[in-house]
Amino acid sequence: MTGMGVLYDYFRAADDGAAIALMDDLVGGPSALADNGGDIDVVDLKGLDFTVILGQLVALARGVPWHAGLVGNNLIWSGDDGEGPWLLSLDDATRDTLASIDDSRLPELSTQWGQIEELSSSGPPPKSEVRGIIELIAGLAKRARHAGDHLYCWCSL
Repeated sequence: MTGMGVLYDYFRAADDGAAIALMDDLVGGPSALADNGGDIDVVDLKGLDFTVILGQLVALARGVPWHAGLVGNNLIWSGDDGEGPWLLSLDDATRDTLASIDDSRLPELSTQWGQIEELSSSGPPPKSEVRGIIELIAGLAKRARHAGDHLYCWCSL
């Protein structure tokens, strides 16, 4: 749906310390850790950034206009040279909004979100693909909220 560039993995952890501790074990991001049998609940969303693309899903779910600061985040870790990868905590309001997406809203949100410029620049993506992404990130958020965990975003060039 989007071009490659920056990669984004979204995962849950109990707190910033637990999320940062994972960074010592990572080569290739949280998804690579999970693929190699690591115990991490992660969703690999490739080039879907939290500010614009995920932020627009959050805006649609809340029924509010999107703006750049909608998804609260805080940089909590970066690679030794400062050039990545980076780890950001996402605010609990974002987690709770995503966790509140239920199956009855999936058709509407899939249609609306699939029409944003960042996802449809080369034509509208298949609704089933958009719905699948929403189900993945909403599922992660639901599990995080249920466990009292927080959402994090690992990104890398």
